[in-house]
Amino acid sequence: MADMGAFRETVTAWAAGGPGAPARELAARLPVRTAVLLEGLSDAAAVDALAASRGRDLAAEGVCVLPMGGAMNVARFARLLGPPGLGLRLTGLCDEREHSYYARAWERAGAARQRFFVCAADLEDELIRALGVPRVQELIHEQGDLRPLQTFLRQPAQQGRAPEQQLRRFLGTKKGRKIHYGRVLVEALDPDGVPAPLEELLGSV
Repeated sequence: MADMGAFRETVTAWAAGGPGAPARELAARLPVRTAVLLEGLSDAAAVDALAASRGRDLAAEGVCVLPMGGAMNVARFARLLGPPGLGLRLTGLCDEREHSYYARAWERAGAARQRFFVCAADLEDELIRALGVPRVQELIHEQGDLRPLQTFLRQPAQQGRAPEQQLRRFLGTKKGRKIHYGRVLVEALDPDGVPAPLEELLGSV
């Protein structure tokens, strides 16, 4: 039976220059109604974790959470999935510095009236501020990463940086760490403490 994971794979292959027919076929069979365009896997992990905490199965609801491998790819994905392509409703989450890429992509895809949501710096920054530095440090300890964090904080480049900046940088220093903590940090949030961009994104789908 077709599933949303297969749809994501066919769309990603299509965006890389492959055929569009498999994605069109799966979109009709599932069916898919909304595409959530995200910069990377850590954002997808956070969105999936928040949805799970609310008892929602986004795939079953026809919502495709799709990490694009970078914001520079958003125009291509928006064109393939939005009104010019599969005709899906578009939404998404991006870093503040990538806002212009998303806005142009939405306009060119004829989806300017459909909303996407913007983090103040990036999603990790939003989550760290929501939880607070002490709580994030506790979670890092609980996940067995306290010693790597302590080693990281002793590096000369980290001296003088704000604790929030240090933690953001630490989460990106090892492959897979941002993805792992995308889930861990979201699961640690109080229900009423979810960062606004993430809360609004989930509420919009």
